[in-house]
Amino acid sequence: MYVIDIYNSKNRRITTGTNKEKEFSLYIYQISVQDPLEELLNEFREGKFNTTLTKPLGKIRGHDIELYLDVERRYPPMLRRPPYPERLETRKEIEKHINELLDMDVIRKIGHNEIVEITTPVLITWHDGQSRLYGDFRALYNYAKADRYPIPRIPHALDKLAKARYITKMDYIKGSHQNGVKPNFIKLLGIICHMGIYEYTRMPFGVKNAPAHFERMMDTIFQEEILEGWMVQQPFDRVKLWMVNQERE
Repeated sequence: MYVIDIYNSKNRRITTGTNKEKEFSLYIYQISVQDPLEELLNEFREGKFNTTLTKPLGKIRGHDIELYLDVERRYPPMLRRPPYPERLETRKEIEKHINELLDMDVIRKIGHNEIVEITTPVLITWHDGQSRLYGDFRALYNYAKADRYPIPRIPHALDKLAKARYITKMDYIKGSHQNGVKPNFIKLLGIICHMGIYEYTRMPFGVKNAPAHFERMMDTIFQEEILEGWMVQQPFDRVKLWMVNQERE
């Protein structure tokens, strides 16, 4: 029995049964069978899309949200609420998020001489160990006129993906906050906490009509891609791009 080291066998000699030495040389050829799409993913996995949030946050032009109320001034007491009681842990999270939103120009602090007619207390929610700040806009829901623009249904989106071979999901960075608020309606989006009163200058999470407004914006911007059938809009701030083959650029 002869054992041959094929990885280090260049210009080596072996002895046959007749005791005659013969030269041999084995070469290793590596044949790449990697999927071209996998190569592309590996290229971008190195960090090209591992970007951090820049300050201030980007803003989509021409798609500022509007809110109309069914009630006239003077507004009812339900729209002028004090802040909720806060635990120490919740208070720290509120301070963190308020400072972050100020840095991104998503909110502004109300000055001491400004008149405030609507105040909404804030809430902290938790998911997978991460906190998120919301305004408790449930009272505003009762008085805001509804935007009836259709919201995509998940079963319809799944039907469009039935024949897909390659699927890419994109989740926007603070997608709601990348929409502005028309100046006349900023006064409706005041939030209150132990740090004071602030107004949203960008579309907040949880406000009525935000999903319909965002869906209308996405349908307008990506109208061509949606009509061609390779882009699927999911509820609110996620899209899926899909292909049957790799020909789409």
